[in-house]
Amino acid sequence: MGPPDAILGITEAFKRDTDARKMNLGVGAYRTDAGKPYVLGAVQKAEASLLAQGLDKEYLPITGLARFTGAAAELAYGAGSSALGRLAITQSVSGTGALRIGGAFLQRFYGAQPTVYLPTPSWGNHAAVFRDSGLKVGSYRYYDPATRGLNLDAMLEDLRALPRGSIVLLHACAHNPTGVDPTAAQWAQIQRVVEEGEHLAFFDMAYQGFATGDADRDAAALRAFVAGGKAPVVLSQSFAKNMGLYGERVGTFSIVGADAAERDRLLSQLKILVRPLYSNPPVHGARIAAEVLTQPELRQEWLGEVKTMADRIIGMRQALRARLEQLGSAQSWAHITDQIGMFCFTGLKPEQV
Repeated sequence: MGPPDAILGITEAFKRDTDARKMNLGVGAYRTDAGKPYVLGAVQKAEASLLAQGLDKEYLPITGLARFTGAAAELAYGAGSSALGRLAITQSVSGTGALRIGGAFLQRFYGAQPTVYLPTPSWGNHAAVFRDSGLKVGSYRYYDPATRGLNLDAMLEDLRALPRGSIVLLHACAHNPTGVDPTAAQWAQIQRVVEEGEHLAFFDMAYQGFATGDADRDAAALRAFVAGGKAPVVLSQSFAKNMGLYGERVGTFSIVGADAAERDRLLSQLKILVRPLYSNPPVHGARIAAEVLTQPELRQEWLGEVKTMADRIIGMRQALRARLEQLGSAQSWAHITDQIGMFCFTGLKPEQV
């Protein structure tokens, strides 16, 4: 009998528990004040529109729904980005599937048994996904338990010490599981070190818009690396959190090529990789996301809903900190509001929890 998954196993235990007071603090899924899943209004309208269109259920191409991947690329890289004309992009089975495609691609084309370096800590599934892709997995220091913030000096020291041309996994925003994000100035330092080491930047962006409430701001680090033009960039992108499409499994994997010719070569290899993995991706969720992203009214409604969700999380952080301070706690709780997104490292010890 294999062990339960460290994250999803908590959800299974939660469902079995009969205590009315139970709360699931494991999986990263947005909930209402009543603890219920939330289906965005823009998503409901998009789904109703699709149903009215009477669309078929035919297979998608290997790389997915072009209307969706094109809109997703613009959301991530920016509508005016120079990357769009040289971007090899494929629809994926959410962010996890994107990571697996990326891992398989790098294992095949990025040297002999390459190593991907993850921040310490990182999302619990990162190491497993990359190891199963055939990559070696290393790490670099990131979180500082003493300050409950970013250990920038140690991070930069470790990145400088990596073998030239390594693969560096970077959380684009709302770092999972710490909630600790670099500032713009810190990102500039990180970018400089990655470029000096000729490393490949593998961005994982699962929370665009969901961190600060501003989709452009949350993509700033990714766009800065692309604009710099010195470090190779690949991206895993998910719409599970920011569109609430958890079970629809909607995402993309993309590689920024040097030009259109390289884009076409990259895309041909991505197709060869995807075909034996799952042939082609599911259609329904991609159609929903495409409808939301390309219909102006739905897009504006969605952006407003994302900001509302992000602001609510920020407000809950402020309320928690204020209450702890009102109770007379002697320690600083500033890290609760300094951190961002769905996850928080409280600084409490296991025995205190």
